[in-house]
Amino acid sequence: MAKAIMVQGTMSNAGKSLLAAGLCRVFRQDGYRVAPFKSQNMALNSFITREGLEMGRAQVMQAECAGVEPSVRMNPILLKPTNDTGSQVIVSGEVWGQMSAREYFAVKKTLMPEVMKAYDSLAAENDIIVIEGAGSPAEINLKDDDIVNMGMARAARAPVLLAGDIDRGGVFAQLYGTVELLTAEERAMVKGLIINKFRGDESILTPGVERIEQLLGIPAVGVVPYMHIDVDDEDSLSERLQNKEAALVDIAVIRVPRLSNFTDFNVLDNVQGVSLRYVDSVRGLGSPDLIILPGTKNTMRDLKWMRQNGLEAKILQHAAAGGAVLGICGGYQMLGETLSDPLGVEEGGSMAGMGLLPMHTEFTAQKERTRVTGTFGKVDGVFSGLSGLEFEGYEIHMGVSPSDSPLGAVHDSVSGRSGPDGCQHGSVYGSYIHGILDREDVARTVIEALARGKGVDPAALGSVSNETYKQQQYDILADTVRAHMDMKKIYEILEAGI
Repeated sequence: MAKAIMVQGTMSNAGKSLLAAGLCRVFRQDGYRVAPFKSQNMALNSFITREGLEMGRAQVMQAECAGVEPSVRMNPILLKPTNDTGSQVIVSGEVWGQMSAREYFAVKKTLMPEVMKAYDSLAAENDIIVIEGAGSPAEINLKDDDIVNMGMARAARAPVLLAGDIDRGGVFAQLYGTVELLTAEERAMVKGLIINKFRGDESILTPGVERIEQLLGIPAVGVVPYMHIDVDDEDSLSERLQNKEAALVDIAVIRVPRLSNFTDFNVLDNVQGVSLRYVDSVRGLGSPDLIILPGTKNTMRDLKWMRQNGLEAKILQHAAAGGAVLGICGGYQMLGETLSDPLGVEEGGSMAGMGLLPMHTEFTAQKERTRVTGTFGKVDGVFSGLSGLEFEGYEIHMGVSPSDSPLGAVHDSVSGRSGPDGCQHGSVYGSYIHGILDREDVARTVIEALARGKGVDPAALGSVSNETYKQQQYDILADTVRAHMDMKKIYEILEAGI
């Protein structure tokens, strides 16, 4: 069985996902078979595996760092929030039900056998498992039924590295308070402290590091700098949401309240001369060359939000003037003529769509969840250059949107079925396929078409090399971890276990 090590944090967004990914990459570079694991993840940014099962995107990124194919075993429980108090619960890649927080907390411990089945299966195939916790292990109202922090560390017999976020301030209080709120048994499992997201002169920090080691009797195994690194982490959206100035080619993604799968557009954001801006107001929209309506966990509610704040009207004006609009998944559903929800899957009832595409959506109880390959058909309008190009990606949606003007044809790699996808009208396009832009020739065609449309020479833009760029970022992450964490000590912790 594999040896395990666990990264926990003093709070959400302390950088656990990135640190775990960096360790996966280092261990892989050192010749070990390694896999990531997170027993329970809460995120709207999900992924569909080759088998058609759904898992959190952060563990996909970590798997890529480890050089292995993503498996739903790496994230056996995924919670996808639908409102402030409830989530869709996905267990081993399949929808288990819709639950309020109280309902889920009452039953979550019964899922531990499923969690351990996934973990033991991975452990039997690998040398090292890098486990990521969630939130903080010191949530004293949740500790008794914990299955993701100390409960998971205990089950996997995994020593814990505790990371604090110095960028938010009070890192020594974070570390001290977290450890002191643990039981004696739990404190004994914490074998190393990490100060994460540090900026400045490390020598000034040294006295504090020495003092916290003395107070807690736990060694510090790293002071990791704030990393300006571009990976598909659930927390990375906060970096992408920062204000940007419009570049030679300007693309605006509507930041709906229940935004999901924002990684669909990362390939566009990596090109020099292209600005990808996330906007949530009419004032911030400006005059982009392309407006993207992204995926959402609640299409009807987010369309109402756009209707109320004036963004829908601005998008309609943009389209009427011949501007390009692209909708993916929920964003695609919004672009149609009507939305109908007879079963109450989302809001219930029906409502008018934006009327930019000649199709109607009806929400169904069956969740479509599959990987696909496909080919663009005869594409009209500004993106006519896409005609005949191949694409690949995955579908995660509830609802059907039949169209007489499909954007392309897809082959379902899980069921073997083939059929049309999406819809187009003029320079308005929609598709259910997450990742439809990821291929370099597709992204390049979209960007160059937008550039030519405003008189910009495409040669003035940078190259599109998504996979190469991604692997470079993973190597930078590993180099940073090696340089700023005591890997000799971490290997000793890993070997000793608990």
